[in-house]
Amino acid sequence: MNIERKNIDEVNATLTMQIEKADYQEGVEKTLRDYRKKANIPGFRAGMVPMSYIKKMYGKAVTAEEMNKVVSDSLFKYIQDNNLQVLGDPLPNEDEKSDIDFDSDKPIKLVFDIALAPEFNAELNGRNTLTQYEIQIDDKMMENAVSQYTSRFGSYDNVDKAEENDILKGSIVELENGKVKENGIKNEAAVVSPKFIKNADQKKIFAGVKKGAAVVFNPKKVMETENEITSLLKIAKDKVAEADKDFQFTVNEITRFKEAELNQDLFDKAFGKDVVKSEDEFKNKLKEDLKASLAIDSDYKLMMDARAAVLKKMEDLKFPDAFLKRWVKTTKNTAEHKLTDEEIEKQYPAMIEGLKWQLAKEQIAKKNNIKVEEADMLTFGKKVARAQFAQYGMMSVPDNVAENYAKSMLKDKEASKNMFERVMDEKVIEAIKKAVKLTPKEISLDEFNKMVGE
Repeated sequence: MNIERKNIDEVNATLTMQIEKADYQEGVEKTLRDYRKKANIPGFRAGMVPMSYIKKMYGKAVTAEEMNKVVSDSLFKYIQDNNLQVLGDPLPNEDEKSDIDFDSDKPIKLVFDIALAPEFNAELNGRNTLTQYEIQIDDKMMENAVSQYTSRFGSYDNVDKAEENDILKGSIVELENGKVKENGIKNEAAVVSPKFIKNADQKKIFAGVKKGAAVVFNPKKVMETENEITSLLKIAKDKVAEADKDFQFTVNEITRFKEAELNQDLFDKAFGKDVVKSEDEFKNKLKEDLKASLAIDSDYKLMMDARAAVLKKMEDLKFPDAFLKRWVKTTKNTAEHKLTDEEIEKQYPAMIEGLKWQLAKEQIAKKNNIKVEEADMLTFGKKVARAQFAQYGMMSVPDNVAENYAKSMLKDKEASKNMFERVMDEKVIEAIKKAVKLTPKEISLDEFNKMVGE
């Protein structure tokens, strides 16, 4: 086996391979012997099929498979041994067509194109300044945080007289000439929320209505959309036109939402038994959680700024554009969708930006000896798990539950890959934060959101 590299320019090269029969013949013979041992062919005892017969049946396919393996392994070893930082995978050269003849003893010549990563230095240092935004917690944010908990753990009470925010449940029937229409539209489990009625006159009908009372209204004037009308009356969409008339609604139940009180019962539900024991402790805990959440937003902004600063240093880099576009078209096509040249051209700028950041991360990680260990992935997975449980009001998830959830996520190949990249991002940003000059700046949440475009 002989491989020669020819540099076309600083980011494109070719690898020419001279493959002798001896490079793959031993593997072919071994595979064919294994085939012979396992072959079950009528007329022959197991393991006694003539090798000439086996070669005739499987020889060419096995030879092609073994040579492909030799080629792949040799290319990988050459790239590794020569410390080449390649982009994508080697592609067969389009000009040098290979004439493969397994029956001949002549060497087989294969030519591959490879793309080389451009040389660059993406490292930031003390001459670079980045802003670390400190998002301030104001009274409004604290009020909203408290309200989220009192609402989340609130309750619904049955009352006798309706207010605007109440939910009314009852039966609804179609009227004709002021009386219940025989075989008319009817729904025994209708729900009306006065708060969402836009028509002022119709809204007044439900103001102060008592349990057991019957009111007359027009659903077409109460409900704004077709779906709302079909849901209220339990009718098909083609019957909606028939709803533009009077209906009688008999109130069977009035439900009122009541926010939870700031007491020990709420504190225990929110954070676990006796973790928080007073209103002051409760608000301090909310403040800590807000700080942690806002710090994540601040760090994300810092990461975007650091990424922008790194990419600024890489803006003039030359990339093997033609090769990369061909590689995308070759490797990303699926049976369901084949990328067109127009689609590739449209996606290419974003692809290059992503590639630059990936190369920069790898360089920074190497210089700072950054590695992502299994324990890092598990810790991050537990953090993701706790955040997901928190969305459903489960604030105090036992560590073993979070760990099992994280391990389950890590079994998914795509989820594991995404978590690896996010952990690597965090570690790279920490390295950048230590290297650059950080300027702290206090900022309100509204100002921060405007700045990041939210």
